[in-house]
Amino acid sequence: MPPFSAVNPPHKRALGRTGMDITRVGFGAWAIGGGDWAVGWGDQEDADSIAAIRHAVERGVNWIDTAAAYGLGHSEEVVGRALREMPEAERPFVFTKCGLVWDEAERNALPKRIGRPESIRTEVEASLKRLGVERIDLYQMHWPAEDGTPVEEYWQALQDLKQHGKIRAAGLSNHTPDQLDAAERFGHVDSVQPPFSAIRRGAAEKEIAWSKAHETGVIVYSPMQSGLLTGTFSQERAQSLPGNDWRSRADAFRGEALTANLSIAEAMRPIAERHGTTVPAVAVAWTLTWPGVTGAIVGARRPDQVDGWIDAGRLDLTGGDLRQIAAAIEASGAGSGPVSPI
Repeated sequence: MPPFSAVNPPHKRALGRTGMDITRVGFGAWAIGGGDWAVGWGDQEDADSIAAIRHAVERGVNWIDTAAAYGLGHSEEVVGRALREMPEAERPFVFTKCGLVWDEAERNALPKRIGRPESIRTEVEASLKRLGVERIDLYQMHWPAEDGTPVEEYWQALQDLKQHGKIRAAGLSNHTPDQLDAAERFGHVDSVQPPFSAIRRGAAEKEIAWSKAHETGVIVYSPMQSGLLTGTFSQERAQSLPGNDWRSRADAFRGEALTANLSIAEAMRPIAERHGTTVPAVAVAWTLTWPGVTGAIVGARRPDQVDGWIDAGRLDLTGGDLRQIAAAIEASGAGSGPVSPI
């Protein structure tokens, strides 16, 4: 068992102006959607998923991030089942997303990026039902729309949902600073959700910088770069990924890119040993050291995986640690973007 327990839970930060104080690590529910869709993570047992969620909450995590598209509704259903088993006073905040619409007849086709207000109104009702909640704490547009709907129009739809009490806060995921500017003119952007890790670092000088200037919360996703920064990934494991795991088709999990990415995880190992923690905790903590980052979304498919990263919410990396990681990033040539917050 790692040294930090629910008695000493992860630190919290205010999520922008929302009034919600969230733990610095949150439970990410992408992988628990299963493998039966275009961007799945392979087969997954729902009982393991629910056990992982419960364990994360027991360890002090106070928010879950999911999306309607994860497993084409299945992830939200699993989260809803986990919530029903918890006393209401112990339930975490629930964050989910809209704007990806799928066809049940073509489950392996990528969902379409739809921004029409009427679609968003239909989607929120479906998410509320699957989750079994009366109000969603943070509702986010998953990706910029590709159906011709301007950002101002779908952002207004989310503002309307907030006014009508369907959601508590509204956010934008995977949007550029220019798109955030356009939305901000119609209503404050409560939170943004960009990808961010020691491998994928571009958000540091883009979305994260924008959010810091606008008092907007930031919850980053894929801080362990989809498993590459766990310290347990390998060339052999990459080659053995099943066909229904999206990573089996991703360039980052092949060839020279994979070698470069894994070298960063190895450079984090001695840092983890110095702190008496794990490589995943160091990888996630690295993202949390950047000014403007409120919290990080971290996935888990089993309870023991939660124990592997929970320390990140309280881990203080030193200047020497950060310089060591920066040197490893530069030596690897992996990814792009700033290599250190100092």
